[in-house]
Amino acid sequence: MKNAIALLVYILFCSIADAQPAEAPDPDPHRFDDEIARFIQWDKKNSFPEDALLFVGSSSIRLWMTGESFPDFHVINRGFGGAHISDVNYFIEPTVLKYFPEVIVFYAGDNDIAGDKTPAQVLEDYQAFVQSVLANRSDTKILYLPIKPSIARWQFWPQMEQANKLIEDYCTLNTNLWYTDTASPMLQMGTPPPPELFVDDGLHLSDQGYQMWNDILMPVLQQVLSDSPTPSRPEGLELR
Repeated sequence: MKNAIALLVYILFCSIADAQPAEAPDPDPHRFDDEIARFIQWDKKNSFPEDALLFVGSSSIRLWMTGESFPDFHVINRGFGGAHISDVNYFIEPTVLKYFPEVIVFYAGDNDIAGDKTPAQVLEDYQAFVQSVLANRSDTKILYLPIKPSIARWQFWPQMEQANKLIEDYCTLNTNLWYTDTASPMLQMGTPPPPELFVDDGLHLSDQGYQMWNDILMPVLQQVLSDSPTPSRPEGLELR
């Protein structure tokens, strides 16, 4: 009898475990070694502002003409195409922390979901990013841009939307965190959003798509920066 009960418990446990979505492994971050090395070489030859507006994340950041779009700010762009949030976390020192940024605009997670990561993994990786940033500079404001709905990855939208919702809720827990909704206006134009918001691949934004993001982000940046206190470095921390 005891053996039968133990077997039933084991079967039930296995059924529950099988029902949970398996976590996808992180891709090898070293595929970006050359790109990160170019960032480092650029910094050795050029100065960068101390209290920067830093854009970081995947190709939606890399392809964004951020300097031209936000000419009144001291902009640094450290996007690298194909990145997962785990990649940003792996290279967080040379792409984020060294700049001691005042404000960060973050976009990643698109490739994560398309790479079979769960919404919970996306949240956990973003939480790790936030914790590292705020340990480096406690008054940094971090603006999360939600995973965008796109034509090419429309089949993933339910999971992307769930990840966005998890992070939106997380952002309510800390006044340094801002959820800047660039996704809903895209959906108001159609489901999936119309082709004119994208280049030919149906994934990356067109000039019109970026203009929509610019128009949404600009007033948020102005509000965030107007509310920012005088920067304060943790004791003993030097600009690297």
